[in-house]
Amino acid sequence: MNSKEKYTQLIKAEAKRLGFLSCGISKAGFLENEAPRLERWLKNNAHGKMHYMENHFDKRLDPTKLVEDSKSVVSLLLNYFPAEEQKDKTAPKISKYAYGTDYHFVIKDKLKTLLQFIQTEIGEVHGRAFVDSAPVLDKAWAAKSGLGWIGKHSNLLTQKVGSFYFIAELIIDLELHYDTPVTDHCGSCTACIDACPTEAIIEPYVVDGSKCISYLTIELKDNIPTSFKGKMDNWMFGCDVCQDVCPWNRFSKSHREPLFDPHPDLLKMTKKDWEEITEDTFKKVFKKSAVKRTKYSGLKRNIKFLKD
Repeated sequence: MNSKEKYTQLIKAEAKRLGFLSCGISKAGFLENEAPRLERWLKNNAHGKMHYMENHFDKRLDPTKLVEDSKSVVSLLLNYFPAEEQKDKTAPKISKYAYGTDYHFVIKDKLKTLLQFIQTEIGEVHGRAFVDSAPVLDKAWAAKSGLGWIGKHSNLLTQKVGSFYFIAELIIDLELHYDTPVTDHCGSCTACIDACPTEAIIEPYVVDGSKCISYLTIELKDNIPTSFKGKMDNWMFGCDVCQDVCPWNRFSKSHREPLFDPHPDLLKMTKKDWEEITEDTFKKVFKKSAVKRTKYSGLKRNIKFLKD
């Protein structure tokens, strides 16, 4: 076994030990196929008011511009599918990924541990950890690394586990053994396109972000346009519809990460509890949650929009 294969096996074994669902590795370089897609998506204003998407165009497509002398993109998946969901079926809904502790903190810690392991076991390796907060095309790298294919809803899909997982990367200056992409298994299925409450999936594999309920309830800081009245499917933070209806997600298994377990009060809250939520309750229930991104005022705005 050569050193590339040996190091690759070491890294994948440690990723598994840290609780990652899977680990795939690809050669760092320019994402040729993604460039025209990203350009077209931005030109069509599909990013809505997420103006940060227009920044760092070159860095988004080329990790060697983010991490000097980088050779490999190590892509990792971490399951967040919950064992239980909100009890009151009439209550406003929260996307499953936001039930527990904010994933940025959970994954960043695991990535730091993985990078330290690489440096201890292999030697002087430089790199950076990325969790959805820098100009990195997570899904494109995960697909290139053979961890799944990008489905018609534009999420990464895996045959054995569906799509309820986070994607993260380590970009490092170490040459490794590279994985190859898998084939697309969406076939003729259009479940996600048919089910999207706001018709945000404008064509297979293309989502108009400005119509997506996740964008409207989290990213959009202005008032939600009245044209979306009655179309929000009772979502107050994020949306899981396109994933919930995907046939591949019948293979989802609940996560084993205690930090992703929800605050005990969260799943029990009734429709009335949500409509009357106070700032104190918000701070208590969402102390370490990703829901803090929308702030108390944002969540109240979303709940009021659903109610009115």
